This record gives sequence, structure tokens and C-alpha cells, in this order.
Amino acid sequence: MSTITVNISFQDSLLKEIDKTAKKEHRSRSELLREAARLYIQRQRQWEELFMLGDRMTEEKQLNLKDVEEEILAARRNRAESR
Repeated sequence: MSTITVNISFQDSLLKEIDKTAKKEHRSRSELLREAARLYIQRQRQWEELFMLGDRMTEEKQLNLKDVEEEILAARRNRAESR
């Protein structure tokens, strides 16, 4: 896999945090930013899959927005009661 160099602008304070974290983890700035980009992309894909699953289930069970909102509220109540 080839590597391409890109230029990115950061605010000073954010770059200091990036460098501080990279140093703490004994990694280069580039390694840290590559991992951050990978994790962001992975998380976005997971959210997309979750929303597609929700859309499929809503369609299969013929639920409307009110049905979904009621289920969410019930789940939140159950979680709060079990704590």
C-alpha cells in the first residue's frame, strides 16, 4: 500500500494535545492521526449499519415514529429502574 503525504492545519492547542498524546503513547504524530482517522471511519460505518438496521426493523414491523419513540422511552425507564 502506498503512502501519500498531506498537509493539515490544526489550531495550536489541538496540535499540542496531539503531540502530547503521541509522546505519551510512544507513537509518532502521523501514527496517532492515522489511527484517529481509522477509528472515525469505523465508527461512522457502525452508525450507518445501526441506522440501516433500525430502518429495516421499522419497515418489517410496520412501526411509525410514535411507536419507536415509545419503545425508546420504555427501554430508558427499564434501564433507570434496574440501576
